[in-house]
Amino acid sequence: MRSGAVVEAGSRAAMAAAVASVGRLVDELAGVVSPVVCLDGPDVMPDADPLHDFSEACLEGLAVLARIEAVTAAAKVRLVAAYADAAAALAGPPSTAYEASAQEMSLVAETACVLTIGERAAAALLGEAHALTTSLPDTLDALQNGAIGWQHARIMVDETTGLTPSAVAALQAHFFDPEEPNATRGGAPGDLVPARFRRKVRAWRERHHPESLELRRAKGSLDRRMEYAPDRDGMAWLSLYLPGDTACAIWNRTTALSRGLQGPDQPRNLAQLRADIAAGLLLGSASENPGDVPAPKADVLVTVPVFSLLGLTDEPAEVDGLGPVPPSIARRLVADGSTSFYRVLVDPHDGAPLEIGRTSYRLPETLKRWLKLRDGRCTFPGCSNQTLDNEADHLTAWQHGGTTGIGNLGQACPKHHRLKHQRPWRPTQATKDEPPGWISPTGRHYPAEHPDREPPLLPPGCLPVPVSPLEQVILTRLAA
Repeated sequence: MRSGAVVEAGSRAAMAAAVASVGRLVDELAGVVSPVVCLDGPDVMPDADPLHDFSEACLEGLAVLARIEAVTAAAKVRLVAAYADAAAALAGPPSTAYEASAQEMSLVAETACVLTIGERAAAALLGEAHALTTSLPDTLDALQNGAIGWQHARIMVDETTGLTPSAVAALQAHFFDPEEPNATRGGAPGDLVPARFRRKVRAWRERHHPESLELRRAKGSLDRRMEYAPDRDGMAWLSLYLPGDTACAIWNRTTALSRGLQGPDQPRNLAQLRADIAAGLLLGSASENPGDVPAPKADVLVTVPVFSLLGLTDEPAEVDGLGPVPPSIARRLVADGSTSFYRVLVDPHDGAPLEIGRTSYRLPETLKRWLKLRDGRCTFPGCSNQTLDNEADHLTAWQHGGTTGIGNLGQACPKHHRLKHQRPWRPTQATKDEPPGWISPTGRHYPAEHPDREPPLLPPGCLPVPVSPLEQVILTRLAA
């Protein structure tokens, strides 16, 4: 048998297309960058701004280069997967488990040596290549088209692990098929930084997983543990793997206590205070006096579908700063009546917010809570700063005629709030339901990431059965 027969024609064509795309993009990159290599040529117009043109060419070149990296990654995936298939065909079926293990080790070692990477990284790459070429073809096509980056593709591999083939196909269709009835909203996957994309994929995965979140959380809680890892410079890492609601409560309490210790005479920053207070609480130390510090109020939004709150459906709720939680946890948080948690009911029709539970009717507090619900986090492109650390900012300044309304407010973390006032980054207008986008100093517009809501599940029998026009006529005549 010819060795080339192990690679089907489709794989050969896909590899050739990926390599050809790399060549075309390299030519495009050369065309973008080459006109500004010489700033003092005889063809430069007298009124031209060579430095501005050079700056724009650099940015355009970076955009093309990002697509080259994506297409190159797709070509690498296809080559790695094809090599793995060819190597398996050349070696033949293993006769024993020992031989199978040896073939796998050889395959990993060869790949690692060719790419000059570690064997662990090579094994991960082989697994990712297999998943992308077999169960995630839409993701691989998006990577090869330059629509997403390599990190986005790896996230898809990671978050679809353990899902059934039908669930994987549905997840891919949600994010990569614009004709899908319930396609993702708020920007294409490639427009999101990987961390933001992972949160969207994970939220969808948790909501549509064939196994209930209650059962998976019960299994996961059995793996709770503390880990300790010595580090450089006499330091060490201490981490806890806990149920999400418990970890979120610990983080919020530590943050609140740390903020209470901040002041003009406090030499430590917020991160240092969190670490010191957490250590003091764990060790029972009185050095930081955390119990004597009044804990500032920390609002946490619990978004829960109406029917899930009533116990009629099993949909996950959403806790600000944590993500999806089982409905039993949401019911407990709401039932406790804690002033740190605010219930957010959502419309059974389209998933939009209905109302925010509150203990105060003062307008500023209402606006702040609605702002947290609408934006979720800092609205600056790629920023993941959660609502607890963000500041309400007037998009159009008060002194310039701006109003204090939800359409003229946006959340910004302290870093990007300063950036807005120190550099020409400008937020765009917001609406009641949509956060603001941003315009960079170069004039590029980065749209806002809209919440990816979808209608909650309706329990059977809660809505009347639709009646056709003909049936309506018959019923009307019978009633007459």
